[in-house]
Amino acid sequence: MMICGHCQRELAAYSNFCYFCGARQHVSPEGPPRASRRLMRSVTDCKIAGVCGGIAEYLEMDSTLIRLIWILLVLMPVPLVPAFIGYFVAWLVMPKAPYPIPSAPAQSSAPQSAQPA
Repeated sequence: MMICGHCQRELAAYSNFCYFCGARQHVSPEGPPRASRRLMRSVTDCKIAGVCGGIAEYLEMDSTLIRLIWILLVLMPVPLVPAFIGYFVAWLVMPKAPYPIPSAPAQSSAPQSAQPA
């Protein structure tokens, strides 16, 4: 929600004009704010340290593709040492993503009967 600068009434978010008084609303040219993405090591998609999984989440790509690209960089004759150093530096510099909140288990309303021994 946003507030009209002229009549101080609530408007729908990112309205161009107030539908109460007709005053023009000044909205940022970018439009609605986007969720900010942050490069972080993945806690759910990790093999060693979550670096490739975090890069894949940030780039919205498959983590297997990122891992294959990284392996190709390691296997090339020239960038062997820089690839290992790059992974190690990314491991140290990239913050670890927070663990996802587990969903509550569905509770059934049917009573559980005890089985006789």
